[in-house]
Amino acid sequence: MTRAMGAASSAETDLFTIDQLASRSGISVRTIRFYAGKGLLPPPKLRGRLGLYGHDHLARLELIAELTGLGFTLAAIEGFLVALPESIAVEDLVLQRALLAPWIPERLETIDAEELNRRAGRALSEEELASMEALGVLERRPDGSILLHGAATLSSALASLDIGIPPHLLRRSHELISRHTTALAEDLMAMFQDEVLQPYRDRGRPVAERARLRELFTRLKPITVQGVVTAFGRAVNRTIRERYTDPG
Repeated sequence: MTRAMGAASSAETDLFTIDQLASRSGISVRTIRFYAGKGLLPPPKLRGRLGLYGHDHLARLELIAELTGLGFTLAAIEGFLVALPESIAVEDLVLQRALLAPWIPERLETIDAEELNRRAGRALSEEELASMEALGVLERRPDGSILLHGAATLSSALASLDIGIPPHLLRRSHELISRHTTALAEDLMAMFQDEVLQPYRDRGRPVAERARLRELFTRLKPITVQGVVTAFGRAVNRTIRERYTDPG
């Protein structure tokens, strides 16, 4: 077999039918066709009447799934993908996915009020619903459905309500935490952008650095989250000592 024939054979094995693409991505054929119809995926390569998909299609689907998991709307996903260069390499799509992967897992679910009450074990009052919405546990939509931000956050919020913490106090504490952690997140993202990502772009996005960057961000996320938790705990301990320890 000549080198040219071998390369052609390898290229063919890197192509999938839409059913194989669905199996590899975990996204249904129907949804893949919907994304393609919206322009979120490039056209397949045609072999006669058969459409074949490559690793670039798979990488885009995985990126779309990541964006969806982050709560991006379809319009926002379209805007994000449109901003990417048409000639973007598969490796760069994989790096984009690594950068966008959630720092903590969030499982978004759409349920109705009856299912929410079933999970809560009781009919939730308007005040309780408003408190959980203010806490970011759920979002009530105009059509009556409820977007739930994970079963664990629901359990934690219900436990706080059940032990008698006043809803207004829960809301105020959440507002304080949200304000300060948002500022911290913005500062951290700006630092990563200035110190890591921009120098990588300035060097022309060298291929040899992509895998290292992907590994860096994959490992950095849990370390950073744990660091924030530890630093916060120590700050609370320090504040308690300073405020309540009798100097005499």
